Formats: sequence, structure tokens, C-alpha cells
Amino acid sequence: MVRLRTKFVFSSLIHRVQASLDSAPRKNLLVKIEAGFQSRSQKSSLPSHEVPGRLAGIGPEPNLNARVNEPRTFVGSWQLYCSEMNFWRYELEMANRSLFESHRGNKAPVATFTNEAGGRAYQLDAQHQLAQFAATGCLNGTFYATAETQLDQILHLSETVDPEFLAQVAVYSRKSAFMKDMPALLLAVLSTKDGQRFEAIFDWVIDSPKMLRTFVQIMRSGVVGRKSLGSLPKRMIRNWIDARSDQQLFFGSVGQSPSLADVIKMVHPKPRDDRRAAMLGYLIGREVDSSKLPEVVHSFEKFKRTTDSKQRIVPDVPFQMLTSVDLQERDWKQIARNGSWQMTRMNLNTFLRHGVFKDGALVNMVANRLRDRSLIQKARVFPYQLMAAFMNVNDELPSQVRDALQDAMEIAIENVPKISGQVFVFPDVSGSMGSSVSGYRKGATSKVRCVDVAALVAAAMLRVNDRTVVMPFENSVANCKLNPRDSVMTNAKRLSGIWGGGTNCSAPLKELNRKKAKSDLVIYVSDNESWIDSRRGGRQATATMTQWEAFKARNPQAKMICIDIQPYGTSQTIERDDIIHVAGFSDQVFRLISSVASGEASKDFWVNQIKQTRVEV
Repeated sequence: MVRLRTKFVFSSLIHRVQASLDSAPRKNLLVKIEAGFQSRSQKSSLPSHEVPGRLAGIGPEPNLNARVNEPRTFVGSWQLYCSEMNFWRYELEMANRSLFESHRGNKAPVATFTNEAGGRAYQLDAQHQLAQFAATGCLNGTFYATAETQLDQILHLSETVDPEFLAQVAVYSRKSAFMKDMPALLLAVLSTKDGQRFEAIFDWVIDSPKMLRTFVQIMRSGVVGRKSLGSLPKRMIRNWIDARSDQQLFFGSVGQSPSLADVIKMVHPKPRDDRRAAMLGYLIGREVDSSKLPEVVHSFEKFKRTTDSKQRIVPDVPFQMLTSVDLQERDWKQIARNGSWQMTRMNLNTFLRHGVFKDGALVNMVANRLRDRSLIQKARVFPYQLMAAFMNVNDELPSQVRDALQDAMEIAIENVPKISGQVFVFPDVSGSMGSSVSGYRKGATSKVRCVDVAALVAAAMLRVNDRTVVMPFENSVANCKLNPRDSVMTNAKRLSGIWGGGTNCSAPLKELNRKKAKSDLVIYVSDNESWIDSRRGGRQATATMTQWEAFKARNPQAKMICIDIQPYGTSQTIERDDIIHVAGFSDQVFRLISSVASGEASKDFWVNQIKQTRVEV
């Protein structure tokens, strides 16, 4: 037996094996190859030659030249048997390639953390983790974490950071990331840590009756260490109620658990006059002097009493207040006329079912509303919400309305920066990206997936920058041809349609290095739960960082932007001046991309942007 110890890539190994066999009997030669793949799952959707585990016996008549030219490397024990001469045996034991592999560029930092998928990763610091949760966490279950796990992590991080930063993150979460539950939770935590800062940001975070009810629900749950509201929160809630008009309180009475009436009973606001006393009494179900109530309340009560649909007039109130009544087609048409931008977007199929679009004038009115720039900005719409509306509308919806959704998308992505030069965008289309972007909650799970958001960011960049190259990835780089002249909706739909497979974040960079590509900007949109490219044992960097260092050796001015769209607290790259981490799925992300592209960004750029939020005590 001949024992050789060395280190080979696959192609080199095969050629050397052939050379070793030149002097050996070759008749009836049978080659058995056993390769130890470095993967953690037995359920991969990879081709047979990539399936995790052990690959033994590549066919009865193996070809020693097979796959020689493929850019794959294998680590393991290679055994060659000669069936005619049983005592002939060649065994090559390769040196540990993961320890001694060489790469171009600087040495990447060692990754000492394990992500939720079991792969190598870098852990974000406490401030960045909390900011990531604040921009992406919806307190629902995700692909890798339960809602309870997220809550525990957020509460722990909130205790770790200082109250000033906690207040800044709460404001950012509401005003820039447009989140709902998360800023209310952070505000509740702040109420137990710093009363002055809690008071300073209360009105910034609690900007609607729904936000108020969410805050009270969180406080009463006891998750922040108390089940009573406490004197300061009660005072702030009373002040908030006092500052609202009667009509605002009436419109805000929609919703339960708790209802606005429950909140009023908890804090006992003092009415400033007889009209406010009547309004508060009406909201909590007391008998009041109806003459003191505002006209909109009279209209609503009259509508409920009128049983003849031909005689009743639909009041201009929130749509949810009317659902208990048997509505007819003419009622629905009036509801459509009165509807807000957000309500219209969410109920297009409902309007179609109830005959609203039989009226050509209403078709034009709805289309004009959807593409109204001021209404879009006021609604604080996520671009992905428009994509969801477009993808889910009935095929029978009038073309004017469908086109208006595309026009609205073009307005919603106006913050996408125009970047000179070559840009590479890497949307993650792996299996874990199929989870709901806002997480799983029974009866309230969004149909929009993480992959839809990643596809949308990539399509938006391509739409504005025709030199953008989009490289979707899962186990490897997926082939997807996109036309920059197609609409954002069309390209995003095409990208999101190739979803599936494992997560290999280093794949697109590896492909660029193979092609010796040049660029000054690459953008990842991912949940960062890479595991396909994680190697076992030793003190190693992530494969993404290793490939980035090789890319930087050719492109010293290059920068990478990593957009996290799920709150897992780890990344495949370590943040520094040339690697910027951001999180979220609002149009704020595009502003941050613009800052990085213009050279304004450096290490901790996104967290420092949050720290610029002024909290005046």
C-alpha cells in the first residue's frame, strides 16, 4: 500500500491519481470515491452530486476525468481499488484543507459565532442587534425563531443599552422604519428605566389610537416588569387623549383588546367641557346628551338605524366601523369614494366583488388616488406593500387600477439612488426567505415573503441603474435574466419566482472572483442565515468574508452594503469602513444606500444615523 499525504483541489487530485496509476495494473480498474461533504442538512434540494452526507461509488464505470473542470473542491478520503489484484490499494489522505487553504487579499477575521441555521457567523454588538430588531422585528415567529424568543432577546438587549439609545431606537423604529409593535414595546421598557426620556418621546411614538392601544396592551401584559400602567404613563395617556379632537377619538374607537373605551376607563381623563364629557361618555357606553355629540356621530348612528339601503347615507368614517351592517352595492361605492389611500390599496378585490368598478367614474377616481404622490407619502407605504397588492389583485381588476399600482410603485421607490458605475445586487432567494416578512401570527400572517422584499430591492436598483447586475443566490448563483426596461413589478415578480434551496451567501462573490469582476459597490439583501458554505473545525472566517477580501484585492475602493430583513442578530460579514450593515424594508434603506454610494458612510454608519435622533429631556 502506498500512502501519500497532500492537499489538492479536485481537478489536481484526479490528474495526480491518474499519474500514480500509470505503473499499476489497470485492467478492470474500479474507482471508488468517498467524499465527505461539509453540510449540515440531509434535506437539501441540491443536485445528487451536492447532497450533504457521503457520496460513494460514482457509477459502475467511473470516468476519472469527470468533473475535472468544475470549480468544486472536496475534502475527504480517496480510495482506489484494483479488482484484478486485490492487494493493490492506493489511499490518499488529504491534509486538512480548511486549515491550510490560501486566498488572495487580507486575512479575514475569525467567525466565532454560530447563526440560527448552524453556520459560521459574526455576532452584531448589542446596539446594532437592538436596532436590527427595531427595524425588522414584528414580534411574530420567523423561519428560525419564535415570537417568544424574539421578545426575550429584545428585553435583554434593552437592558444592555443605555436609556438614551433606547429612546432613539424607539423613535427611529416608528418614524423611519414605520414599525408598530416594536416602538410601543421599546417605549414600555423605557417607562421603567428613564421617566424623563419616556415623557420626551411619548408623542413621537404614540401617533395614533392604534399605537396607544398597543402600548397599553404591552404595559398591562407584564412583560416589562409591571402590570399596572403607573402614574407617569397614565398622565401621558391622559394628555394624549386631551390633545385629540372629538372626531379623532371617535375614529380611533375601532379595535379591541384593549379598546379605546377600555383605555379611557383605565386613566380617567378629565373632560375640558360638556362636549368632551359627552364624547367620552359615548365612547364608554354611557347615556349622554346627544345634542353635545359631533355631527359625524349623529350620521353614524342614523346610518345604523336605517334599514332601507336606498335611503341611508354612508357616513365618512373608517371602513371597519361599517362592517357590522349589511352593505349593498351603492353603499360600497360610497365607501370607495370616502376611503383613505391605505384602505383603498387593501380592498381592491373587495371593491371588485361588490360592483364598485362597474362605475367608470369610480375606476378613474380610485386609480388617481392610488397614484397620488402626496397620499402615498402620507400613508408611509412600504414598497413591498404595493408589490403585494399588485401580485394579489384579481385578474378582472380594471387595467387603469393595475397600472396605477405600478405608477405608485415608481413613486414609492423615488429614493432609490442613481449610482455611477457597475453595481452588483445579491438578493437571497433561498428557502428560509420564503417566510413572511412580518413573521407568523395566527390569523394575521402577511402574504408578503422575505424573498419578495429582496426581489423588490434588486428590481428597484435595476430600474434606476441600468448598469446594475442582479445575481440571485441560494445554494449557488441562480440564472435569471432581467430587462432593466421592464417595470419594477415585473422584474420583482420574476426574481421572487425562483425561490428555494439552501443559503450560500458567499456564492455570488465567489462567482465574481472567478470572473475577476470589477465594481465599487455590492449589495446583499438577505436574512444572513448562510450555512451551505460553512466549514467545520478550526478558527476560520466566514466564506463570505474570505471571498470579500479576495474581491477587495482587485477592487480596493469597493464597498459592501448588507441589508438585513430578518432580526437574527448575526451577519456573514463584520462591520467596518468598507462593509455597512443596515436593516429594514422601508424606503429609508434606499437613502442609506445613497449615502454609502456617495462615500458618506463608515463603520457603524447606520447605528450612528439612529444616534442622531434628538431626544430633548
